[in-house]
Amino acid sequence: MLIRFVRMTFKENEVGSFISIFESSKHKIRGFPGCNHLELHQDYHNPNVFSTYSYWDDDIALNNYRNSKLFKEVWAKTKILFADKPIAFSQKKHTTVE
Repeated sequence: MLIRFVRMTFKENEVGSFISIFESSKHKIRGFPGCNHLELHQDYHNPNVFSTYSYWDDDIALNNYRNSKLFKEVWAKTKILFADKPIAFSQKKHTTVE
């Protein structure tokens, strides 16, 4: 399981635009083959900073999404709203403490 984090900082006046893009595409992204989980988080202190948190089967599934028409359409609309360069990284779960 690959866990993907993408932290995005938006221009303050573009937060609503981003939310609209996410709302209209979230079920398509979540339904993409290999995507098992999708969450959107908003920074507690900086309301124009959001992070997506998603689970993918593996690198192949994530790369299939990143090379898809869906990703290209969503990303083209999203990246023009950024106030800063996004930060993306992939991890795997090491330990869960209950």
